Amino acid sequence: MRDLKHIIEFEQLLEEANNDLVRQAKAEGKRALGYTCYFMPEVLLDLPGCFSVRLRAPRSSSPDMATYYMSNRTCMYGRCLLERAIEGGFNFLDAEMATETCTVTCRFQEHLQMMDIIQNPDFFCEFTDVPFKKNENSVEHYVGQLKAHVLEPLHERFGIDISDAALLKAIEEHNEVCRLINEIGSYRKLDIPTITGREFQIIQLVSLTCPKYLIIDKLREIAEDLKHRRPDKKPAWRCKVVLAGSEDDDPDFTKLIEECGALVVADRHCYGSLPGREEIKVAEGEDPLHAIARHYLNTSECPRFMEQHTMRARKQSLADTVKEYKADGIIIEQMKFCEYWSYERTIDTIILQRDYGIPVCSIEKEYVNNAVGQLRTRFQAFVESIEIKRIAQTQAAGTDKAEEQA
Repeated sequence: MRDLKHIIEFEQLLEEANNDLVRQAKAEGKRALGYTCYFMPEVLLDLPGCFSVRLRAPRSSSPDMATYYMSNRTCMYGRCLLERAIEGGFNFLDAEMATETCTVTCRFQEHLQMMDIIQNPDFFCEFTDVPFKKNENSVEHYVGQLKAHVLEPLHERFGIDISDAALLKAIEEHNEVCRLINEIGSYRKLDIPTITGREFQIIQLVSLTCPKYLIIDKLREIAEDLKHRRPDKKPAWRCKVVLAGSEDDDPDFTKLIEECGALVVADRHCYGSLPGREEIKVAEGEDPLHAIARHYLNTSECPRFMEQHTMRARKQSLADTVKEYKADGIIIEQMKFCEYWSYERTIDTIILQRDYGIPVCSIEKEYVNNAVGQLRTRFQAFVESIEIKRIAQTQAAGTDKAEEQA
């Protein structure tokens, strides 16, 4: 397929956390607010006068300095973030809006708070406690936390407007981005998709890491471009898969999967759009902050929610995603030493095959992808297993038809 509009520009933006658009927004006087988790509502960080940046550490190597502070038995994602911060890569941040969720990212953000790493005199770090259940008491607690640790500090320190009118405006702009990302992602549902998994991931990551007001027109142009894009006469892929799991902000990892013949048609991971790009609905007369808190709690499929009915619902959701996107299997990845996804990946590997009959490839990986050869072998074998299963089903169907005719 021909190059998608803006895709090369977007790919270049992802090479640095402090990219050209971030620098442009900073030059215009806007505050850069970092975060690492879905439970820090990005819509609150995109209020007028500031913009959200979901943190990444692109082009990382061995995080030696961070390992000294955090040990080599913690998730490499958190260590690479700390390494980049020590190197000065996050000095553009005016604040880090932390959440009490993943242990290792909490430790990374605690180091930012306690070690004076960020060389910005205005920098501060706030921690928001996130509930472990999805009920009305949890929503009320979450509302209080977001008000005390996000809205009030932004207003007091930077003079950010946190009125209901400002929140509703931010929700409206957030929903427009979500609509565009969903429209772009819908082309993955076609029998022959007209967008690759790597292209979509680049677009999704840019929407998380760049000021939205500077990319919204580009997203509109991409959505329009896809209306006229045609697939290759002979697609390069041999099967379609859902990519699920923990943190994944590396388009080259998706590229590796697709080079092995598996087109990634859905992104159910921490930096993906499923969930992540659902529109926020505010009921008539509802407080907008309450609507935001309810939305992020209810839409999340994070494995930190461990009630039995919630865990079962996550398996069903994955199976439904496979059906909706016409996928042939699931690749479940887990960052090594990831506290929550180590359990979730193990359970998914068993349940999805046993109860839903979905082929599963289960892998553990590092943030810095050094095991390319081993992963390539695993993915190629998985693709071949799906093809063998497909051949066996075709032969069985042919046998049954012949017996019926006889």
